[in-house]
Amino acid sequence: MFTTNPFDVADGDKLREECGVFGVAGAADAARLVALGLHALQHRGQEAAGITSFDGVDFHTHRAMGHVAGNFDREDVMVPLRGHVACGHVRYSTTGETALRNVQPLYADLASGGFAISHNGNISNAMRLRRDLVRNGSIFQSTSDTETIIHLVAMSKYRTFLDKFIDALKQVEGAYSLIVMTPEGMIACRDPLGIRPLVMGKVGEAIIFASETVALDVVGAAFVREIEPGELVIVKGGEISSHHPFAPISPRPCIFEHVYFSRPDSIAGGRSIYTVRKAIGAQLAIESPVDADLVIPVPDSGTPAAIGYAQQSGIPFELGIIRSHYVGRTFIQPTNEVRHLGVKLKHNANRALIEGKRVILIDDSIVRGTTSLKIVQMMRDAGAAEVHMRIASPPTRHSCYYGVDTPERAKLLAHSKNVAEMNAYIHADSLAFVSIDGLYKALGEPCRADIRPSHCDACFTGDYPTSLTDQDEVASVDQFALLAERVV
Repeated sequence: MFTTNPFDVADGDKLREECGVFGVAGAADAARLVALGLHALQHRGQEAAGITSFDGVDFHTHRAMGHVAGNFDREDVMVPLRGHVACGHVRYSTTGETALRNVQPLYADLASGGFAISHNGNISNAMRLRRDLVRNGSIFQSTSDTETIIHLVAMSKYRTFLDKFIDALKQVEGAYSLIVMTPEGMIACRDPLGIRPLVMGKVGEAIIFASETVALDVVGAAFVREIEPGELVIVKGGEISSHHPFAPISPRPCIFEHVYFSRPDSIAGGRSIYTVRKAIGAQLAIESPVDADLVIPVPDSGTPAAIGYAQQSGIPFELGIIRSHYVGRTFIQPTNEVRHLGVKLKHNANRALIEGKRVILIDDSIVRGTTSLKIVQMMRDAGAAEVHMRIASPPTRHSCYYGVDTPERAKLLAHSKNVAEMNAYIHADSLAFVSIDGLYKALGEPCRADIRPSHCDACFTGDYPTSLTDQDEVASVDQFALLAERVV
């Protein structure tokens, strides 16, 4: 993977994007292009993958747990996925259990015909919608929030499918980038704030939709443009139409796409992800300099920021941590001692380089802090004279409810501790984060304090750009239970 840091996946110590979507309309063997596109998006979801195709008469679906490779590189799987239209999905769940029934694309037979949907994001009022739909007779087949959209479309009183679909979207809150297939064509759309990314490309006469531009590159497609926030793009035969059914609102795309989620070779918002991450590292060096001998990235997600920090500070960049690319998840071991040794299967300190040196470690974020603790200890075990940690994002103090796997707020290290306390926890000689204004400056934008925020940065600031209906209900129940305990 290109942006993940699998130091110890079991720790849950990285924010992980829920999924990636990819669609093709108007290409022979469209499903094979989708499989290639999903390979490029594998970093966005490594739990499961699925592809649905349409041959003009029937829909064909294959969904499986695990990676794209091993599931969609087999002829017995790909040959039945016939048709000139197909969409796919890679999944890492933030809502819904880990089970095949939740793997997308989800498919249903509606009165208007077959309906397949791939969704990147999270519907923040799905719990309430589901409860109301069930009361009205809906029977759910999954625990995924995405299925609420299918039922809302099916229950809509509007006449045309497009109007039913728009009616459904106007009832949901939160973040979504969707690729939908019907017998009439393909629809790609983003939520009105554009929180989750979606781009459009073209290869030959075929139209491509993808979560990131790198997936366009892999299939040889030319980038056309981003799908605009609140826009629906419909591909029907050789015709493309655009619809804007929502009231205009200032976009708030996820800022963490620039920090961590997107591959560094992608383009988002007209900016090179790699270039932005180097700029964040340079800004971090300006804001939090330290006298040291080496700048060392935490592979692989910390590398671009580390290059920027080194170039700005003049301190040499070195690969002080060597990552093995041939190791998956470590096996669950019977003792803590053996389990700790499993970490070194994936990453090992470059002792000859580190011994006696003052090192600066650059990582993209700190979530629970367990990974940072292990890395600092690894440097000390290798003989580092000093270990300083610099983080290429502000402290993650709040949970995300827009399609990112985030621990509950109480388990976020920055929620309960200030920077000095966090530094004491990870046992570093010093710890510093880029400021929120510095992050915006690296994006080439004014300080956050001077403008209405141009991105969703709720994980840092707690400034959520939409209602959080389900979360507010849960919080109310929790507060009631707490009061009841106190009364008792």
